[in-house]
Amino acid sequence: MKKQLLAMVTAGALLLSATACGKSESEQSVTVSLAEQTFTGTVNAISADEISLTTEDSGTVIIPLSPDTVFQQGQPSMGGQAPGGSAPDGEAPPDAPDGAMSNGETPPAAPDGAASGEANAPDIPDGAVSGGEEPPAMPENGTTSGQTPPEMPEGSAPADMAQPSLSYEDISQGDTVTVEVGDDGIATSVTLSGGGPGGGGMGGGMGGQSSALDSYDAASEYTEDSEVSNSQLSSTGTDENAVLLATEGVTAQLNNVTITRQSDNSTGGDSSSFYGVGAAALVTDGTLVISDSTITTDAAGGAGVFSYGDGIAYVSDTSITTAQNTSGGIHVAGGGTLYAWDLSVVTEGESAAAIRSDRGSGTMVVDGGSYTSNGTGSPAVYSTADITIHNAALSATGSEAICIEGLNTIRLFDCDLSGNMSDLEQNDCTWNVILYQSMSGDSEVGNSTFEMVGGSLTAENGGMFYTTNTESTFVLSDVDITNAADSEFLLRCTGNANDRGWGTTGANGADCHFTGIQQTLEGDIIWDSISCLDFYLTQGSTLTGAVLQDESYAGNGGDGYATLYIDSDSTWAVTGDSTLTNLQCAGTIVDTAGNSVSVVGTDGTVYVTGTSDFTITVETYSDSADLSGASTAETWSDYEVSQF
Repeated sequence: MKKQLLAMVTAGALLLSATACGKSESEQSVTVSLAEQTFTGTVNAISADEISLTTEDSGTVIIPLSPDTVFQQGQPSMGGQAPGGSAPDGEAPPDAPDGAMSNGETPPAAPDGAASGEANAPDIPDGAVSGGEEPPAMPENGTTSGQTPPEMPEGSAPADMAQPSLSYEDISQGDTVTVEVGDDGIATSVTLSGGGPGGGGMGGGMGGQSSALDSYDAASEYTEDSEVSNSQLSSTGTDENAVLLATEGVTAQLNNVTITRQSDNSTGGDSSSFYGVGAAALVTDGTLVISDSTITTDAAGGAGVFSYGDGIAYVSDTSITTAQNTSGGIHVAGGGTLYAWDLSVVTEGESAAAIRSDRGSGTMVVDGGSYTSNGTGSPAVYSTADITIHNAALSATGSEAICIEGLNTIRLFDCDLSGNMSDLEQNDCTWNVILYQSMSGDSEVGNSTFEMVGGSLTAENGGMFYTTNTESTFVLSDVDITNAADSEFLLRCTGNANDRGWGTTGANGADCHFTGIQQTLEGDIIWDSISCLDFYLTQGSTLTGAVLQDESYAGNGGDGYATLYIDSDSTWAVTGDSTLTNLQCAGTIVDTAGNSVSVVGTDGTVYVTGTSDFTITVETYSDSADLSGASTAETWSDYEVSQF
């Protein structure tokens, strides 16, 4: 009889199942059999003898390897796509070009309070949520991490395309792999996977297989301090930059220039999304200043302005237009920093957010301007970075308005934001703002944060806010919100069917913290028992809607909860029978006709006898509210940056 090996699986700090919500719970250990199982997760360590990885349910498993274990490349990463589009063609990311921190080192130390991974970013105030992360180690053989994306559309690389041969040395800490274990408990195969939020269009992943690069090609490279005015700067080469700055300590100032990038043969994809290959203007080190200029691209991977690594870009009073896929307007990755003022940005392609980031995070601060994304799967803003925007018009005509993945942040102050996502069969629902965690490896696992203060938020289709397979924080203060005519929810905080590779079915709920401050909210709140929801109404906020428990994607269920906190100045106008775990109300609960609403315990206790036809069912009830967990609104002055 073959000896069956056992492994210890330790529950992690972030367990996106029902038990995850109890943040005070201690770590637990469970013994499970390895034999004839398949594990997908993030690599902690690997040697010739064994691989340690954190699985999708955040357990740590150590799996023996043997000389017969096959190492292979799976479908490559989609480069941080948004979920609201069809899956683009995949490609394997190239080696990092020269000047692009090819050794994968961490960017320089950020200022006190700055988000991790930022380079020379403005100070972050105490208590602010930092969404940055270290840039990824650049793959030596063009490999990347993530899960296999779903079926590709026409024109993609065929499913039987030969994948490069790998060894355990090609797999690094932080990579995402799928390990198949034989009946003897030893790994038979290790597949280095790829794929962002499969089916979305936001990130890279356009084009076919790309070959590794040793350096950037550029039509104009600045290696010493330079000032250029009233000039035409153009590029027509394959995967070429029109403007490149990659020299430490150098400042290049471009004023009243016209930058054009046109190529029929460029590949785009991960090399463009992760490293800026083929962008019109790329800075990987030094400081690039662009003012009163025009930037136009018509090439795959033709971002307008891209900041990577130690690069810092200042862009003001400039028009940016991009025509093809994987061509964001302004873009950061790998810890890059970009500041923008009063830009006019229009993008047309898939995976081409007007304001965009990708693997390795970074920092963006945007003040004023207009930013429009017209392509499928191209949000107005896509964040795997720390992004702050003030007084801007932000529009996505063929996608959700906002997409935030993992430990990253978007803050909007006095902005007008709109989105128009299509209904897609591969999605569990349709949304306008999504906070989630894919398994692509493009963002660090952690709390996704969306904060909006003032301004307006409009959904042309679908529900408003969706969070799944992540920790998430929403803060809304005095925002004028317009729901779509067919809106199914205000907030959906649930697991998902895992058709997109987001976590493990039945254990991929959300741990959500939502605060409305002087905020009018309309629509239903949907939650499930593998998620945890703390929802606060403060400072005169009003919620008009019902709270509904929907176990469609909760598997066997769990110990999750939904708690609604209502302060003394706030109101819940109930529109239907509601179910939640805990209700703490120091304010007012009525139906839309002004009738009081009954509150009844699951054990039959009648806490409030109302005159409305609607009933609220709870496990616990209090006529006071503990608001210590409620978020407070930040201010634009905390993040404002002076022009160069």
